[in-house]
Amino acid sequence: MIIVTGGVTTTPDNHDAILALSLEHVKRSRTEPGCMAHNVHVDCENQNRLVFLEYWLDAAALKTHFAVPASLDFVENVRQLASGTIEMAIFDSQPWPVS
Repeated sequence: MIIVTGGVTTTPDNHDAILALSLEHVKRSRTEPGCMAHNVHVDCENQNRLVFLEYWLDAAALKTHFAVPASLDFVENVRQLASGTIEMAIFDSQPWPVS
């Protein structure tokens, strides 16, 4: 499983626009093959920061997601509105046995 985390800082002027774009993006992404979960959250310690958490079946599914034109448009639109950089980290995860 591939886990993607991300974040973007908004401002009072652009928060609603970035949040709307983000909600549209996660809802669309959830319909893609290999998407196990795709969510956006408001950071409890910084209300101007949106945090993304995604789970993908494998690297191929994530690579396909990154190539979807709507995904590319989302990143570009957020980049134009954001007050800072867009953060992203990708992790290759293995299940941990719980006893």
